[in-house]
Amino acid sequence: MTDRISERIPAGERREQILAAASLVFGERGYFGATTDQIAKAAGISQPYVVRMFGSKETLFVEVLARALDKVLVAFRGTVDGWKSDGSPDDEIARRIGTAYVNLIEDRGILLSLMQSFSMGHDPMIGAKARDGFIAIYRLLRDEAGFEPEQVRAFLAEGMLLNTLLGLRLPEQYGLDEAATELLECTFQSKLQLVLDVVGEKSA
Repeated sequence: MTDRISERIPAGERREQILAAASLVFGERGYFGATTDQIAKAAGISQPYVVRMFGSKETLFVEVLARALDKVLVAFRGTVDGWKSDGSPDDEIARRIGTAYVNLIEDRGILLSLMQSFSMGHDPMIGAKARDGFIAIYRLLRDEAGFEPEQVRAFLAEGMLLNTLLGLRLPEQYGLDEAATELLECTFQSKLQLVLDVVGEKSA
């Protein structure tokens, strides 16, 4: 019955439904801990349907990675274009791109699935895609946003810190642990409430 209902949904919408679910499951459990059955349940369809659409778990993971990278690049490029068109000061772009990155947490799983992919550099297929995507982000920040290499390094390091805090589920310790609370406030600043809201929705 689930698959018959799914057949009525446009193919593009079905694909995004599965990728969004897979992004969250892979982000939480990692490539080796996640199964296509768990992903199918999260998407509300059958496991054979997932396999029929994507083939292998590896192919699905690569598609999740491609989706996450695309969303990051689109968000950053849109931010850069807006900054250029409104003639804002040069020192404004870093803050804007940082805000755009944190806003991606609203699509739960994107940042965590990126972190999972970056830990799989040894895999011939996944590692190659992850490296290409990471360098594409570097080039966008350097060539389109006008960052100096050191600025890009600092920005990417900050992004990895955000991913690490989310992966550790540290926002769940906000208000419970003094050091965790201090680190979260320092890192997320004005976007902290957004992070706490998303984490709260997930645990509810």
